[in-house]
Amino acid sequence: MNEQRRQILQMLAEGKVTADEAERLIDALERQQPESPQGAAPRPKARPKYLRVVVNSEDDGGGGDGPSRINIQVPLQLLRAGVRIASLLPPQALTKANAELRKSGVPIDLTELKPQHLEELVEHLDEVTVDVDDPSGKVQIFCE
Repeated sequence: MNEQRRQILQMLAEGKVTADEAERLIDALERQQPESPQGAAPRPKARPKYLRVVVNSEDDGGGGDGPSRINIQVPLQLLRAGVRIASLLPPQALTKANAELRKSGVPIDLTELKPQHLEELVEHLDEVTVDVDDPSGKVQIFCE
């Protein structure tokens, strides 16, 4: 533990700063620190909280309003809860739901949907850029 971090924790213990203030100070300190020295264990990445979909277009889409931007933020907790709920459904219900999804053109097998699959997907979504037909448009999907 470095000296500055120790001082912040000491101030917290002495009641000179609140827990929130100490957390902000430590965060600011970590942002100022250079990359960790060689041989130091890599710091685990914070667990993402949101799935964000951002669509930027330079084209006004014919509406005359200029460039457009769409920014959607979906709490990953909502997705995690949905996966857990799906695992509680009886097999007969999942079979019927899969049949209806296939009829609608959605090739997803809900019987294969497991919580660990969602976490694996989230890990691989650091930053995915999807090409779109409009050369002036860009779609980004990432977790934060």
